[in-house]
Amino acid sequence: LPGVSEKPALALVQDKIIQQEVIPGGWYWSTQIKANEVLRISLDHGFSSLALVAWNAKDTSERMNLPDTVKMQWTTGLGKGRVIFSDMGKVMFSIVEDSCGAHDCLMGGSTAATNAQKYPGQTLRNTRDNLVLLSTKAGLDKRDIPAMLSLFAPVRVNEDGTFLWNADLISAGDYVELRAEMDMLLGFSNCPHPLDPNPHYAPNPVSITRIAATTPAADDLCRTATAEAVRGFENNSLAAM
Repeated sequence: LPGVSEKPALALVQDKIIQQEVIPGGWYWSTQIKANEVLRISLDHGFSSLALVAWNAKDTSERMNLPDTVKMQWTTGLGKGRVIFSDMGKVMFSIVEDSCGAHDCLMGGSTAATNAQKYPGQTLRNTRDNLVLLSTKAGLDKRDIPAMLSLFAPVRVNEDGTFLWNADLISAGDYVELRAEMDMLLGFSNCPHPLDPNPHYAPNPVSITRIAATTPAADDLCRTATAEAVRGFENNSLAAM
């Protein structure tokens, strides 16, 4: 697979922009996206980690599955050229651009308990509660919340199996572009990752731009890079019949 995407990100054609949103620090946001549309998620306002969850818009019993994503691609390193699978063996996202390759699919997000330990004496928003609120508003239950992907969270694993935070993997202007491979309901939470070493609760706003759909080329990197991805896209095609 190629290395990280170049910075800065390419300028967008204005008539291709469907929607732009800025998620304030500590808050959450949900939206729907159509197949072949792209989300550019960018750190335009300083560093922050952003948790992502996703459901099939046509059948919310199908949801993002990070354990399968890791097992099927033999790696926890999600970056440009990788895909993100559902729990039904289909591809939900293709990572078409990524300037850092530093995303966490292992640890999950913050909770009231982790916040209380890290920021004693303060009542602060956390990712778990944000996603419960988000899913409830969407007519779902907390049992429907899948394992979350933490974007811009440079978590790595030591030889002894412990987790570490490698801040050198993230820098100003980082961004990732996710192409939707089916119609989806998405949820985001902008709260500090549990391993973020900053002793202060200070998540910056995160920008999200929704870009109009274009049909991927036959030799599209994400669709052809691995045998596992090819099989996933075959499952997508069978489900569309």
